[in-house]
Amino acid sequence: MKKILIIQTAFLGDVVLATALVEKLHTYYPEAQLDFLLRKGNEGLLKDHPLLRQVLIWNKQEGKYKSLLRLLSQIRAEKYDLVVNVQRFGATGFLTAFSGAKETVGFEKNPFSRLFTRRYVHDVRSGTHEVERNNMLIQSITNAKPARPKLYPSQTDFAKVEQWKQEPFICMAPTSVWFTKQYPQEQWVTLINSLDPKYKVYLLGSPADKQHCDEIISQSINQRVENLCGQLNLLQSAALMRDAVLNYVNDSGPMHLASALNAPTCAIYCSTVPRFGFGPLADFAQVVEREEPLYCRPCGLHGHKACPQGHFKCAREIKNEQLLEVLKVREFRS
Repeated sequence: MKKILIIQTAFLGDVVLATALVEKLHTYYPEAQLDFLLRKGNEGLLKDHPLLRQVLIWNKQEGKYKSLLRLLSQIRAEKYDLVVNVQRFGATGFLTAFSGAKETVGFEKNPFSRLFTRRYVHDVRSGTHEVERNNMLIQSITNAKPARPKLYPSQTDFAKVEQWKQEPFICMAPTSVWFTKQYPQEQWVTLINSLDPKYKVYLLGSPADKQHCDEIISQSINQRVENLCGQLNLLQSAALMRDAVLNYVNDSGPMHLASALNAPTCAIYCSTVPRFGFGPLADFAQVVEREEPLYCRPCGLHGHKACPQGHFKCAREIKNEQLLEVLKVREFRS
């Protein structure tokens, strides 16, 4: 195995979880050249990654098929020994099947999987974690134990966030792409108001999340909250999260950033459930969810733009005391 390509063109969190394959393959094939293909917008995650030779970018804005054909030409020219396709959609299956690689492997849900050298079942209801499911793809050339996902913020990234680490702090990432994965705004306010004032609180997110977090701050009586949305890139956010006393996150991208830096995590699950296999992986990681089962939960793998039942009880009936209890445990252990 001299040249290996890993393909994951889904969401930010999916890319982070796929970095476990980079770690594992590097351990077993330290001399191999490892490349990674992702979609445009996520490339910042892998900037200056020390284990990767190059990052290929699928830019759909160029035109889906035009960009695919350009990528296919680029991939075939590399003459890979192995292409590992974590993504389960046809476009990347096409790239994999016609890559010219000696070996191709992916999940059977991919429409082109019949053309792969090997294919495996991907079952989100099996109770296994996504890193375990991904590891199946390379198990036959490594072993059955998955590596952890890992990101590599640079020294510049750590230097950028050092100014916010001068006192004990807590990070919160209140937003999500999906409304039903997002802990309600007023409940974030309640949590912030109930924190010990010894903690500085930083709200993290993209520029698009700034207004949402400004509203949280405006409703809060806590004077120790700062909105950092849009001020940090992904690796800088992860670098800040690493040294937080605790990171409160939804079942969304920032949870996976925390996993990749082994940052202490309290993951709040609303409409989704940890058994889908996308839960937090840090040494200190606890999940908070509604204490009693709910007839409509989970209502989907990815969440919805609104609660299908109209009541959103899966989120609204999570108690603030549950979140504070995680902080108490964290304080006790540290």
